[in-house]
Amino acid sequence: MSSQIGSSHTKSAKPPIRILDASGSPGDIGQKHGTAYAEEIRAYTNDRIGLVESGLWSGGPMTRGEVLEIAESMVEAHVEFDADLHTEMEAMANAAGITVPEAIVVGGFTDFVDTVRAIVGGDTPASVQEDDCTAVIVPDSRADGKGFFAQTWDMHDTATEHVLLLRLKPADAPPAIVFTTTGCMGQIGMNAEGVCVGINNLVGMDGTRGVNWTSVVRGMLKQTSADDALEVLMAANLAGAHNFLIFDRNGVGHNVEAMPSVRAVDTLNGMPIIHTNHTVDPTTTAVQAEKAPGLMDSSQARMDKARQLMAEGTIDSDRLFAMTREPEVICQAATEPYHIESSGAVVMRPATNDFWACWGRPIESEYQHVSFDGVA
Repeated sequence: MSSQIGSSHTKSAKPPIRILDASGSPGDIGQKHGTAYAEEIRAYTNDRIGLVESGLWSGGPMTRGEVLEIAESMVEAHVEFDADLHTEMEAMANAAGITVPEAIVVGGFTDFVDTVRAIVGGDTPASVQEDDCTAVIVPDSRADGKGFFAQTWDMHDTATEHVLLLRLKPADAPPAIVFTTTGCMGQIGMNAEGVCVGINNLVGMDGTRGVNWTSVVRGMLKQTSADDALEVLMAANLAGAHNFLIFDRNGVGHNVEAMPSVRAVDTLNGMPIIHTNHTVDPTTTAVQAEKAPGLMDSSQARMDKARQLMAEGTIDSDRLFAMTREPEVICQAATEPYHIESSGAVVMRPATNDFWACWGRPIESEYQHVSFDGVA
């Protein structure tokens, strides 16, 4: 079941967020995903591959064959990370009419371009850098004993139309609700054991032919504690750079600036952890690609504003909905030259299994409360 909540708005940019229920084996889940959104997945795949072909992400034009050759070289890393998740991705690709290398591009684009830059060289122009997401872990002590995880999901505005919730009941893993886009394994989520995982995009100089962050998110959501999820992340052969936020129903939380070559962990204490799109640890900053001044200013401004909004008092879901809707810096609108917007947002409370999500800019959209009930 789902219900709309947490809005005082008369305008809705998007309809209620789409939910795909899928259960069973990895192949069953992937086949249902790929079949349900086959045409959309193919279109989104071609858009993403086209961005890499254009040279904007790689320092020079590339052929489709050259792009997919790099993606093909990453397949083994996905198999080694989690064979079941690779089987799911393969089944999704087959059902949607794309290849597995194409699924690696569309399903983990921001990591894939880190890999491309590391292999072929070249800078990323500021006009196509993606500056994504404002996230916060709220400790139990600030939330009447039951903390929260919340974040916006900010992306190039062409991604907004592809937002989707997967409500999963895998045969050999906990049920999970996963915020994602069509053709993508998962980006933000919470499982029925009360483990939450969220992300901020980072841009690294040390990309590898590794596993995409989206598969790593799903691997972490197989776990029963934040500490176990952290172990999965620390052991992963990452393709590119992301910041991962982990929180569980026992109040344990970690923030991890995870680059392929180095990972910096900040463990939750009595203060909220707030993170945006730049590294703060010196070891990860050393391998972070230079950010355009405007994007660095945005990332710092969003961090500062979120810290201000979370500074004092008890934090509840309404306060977090309001944070994601903050109109000056956090709830982003697509403008030249970056075209970045808040394509959706999530608020999760693992101690109570409460999950809220919206599709589109939160300031224009309704939050829905989504339960684990109704999984096919």
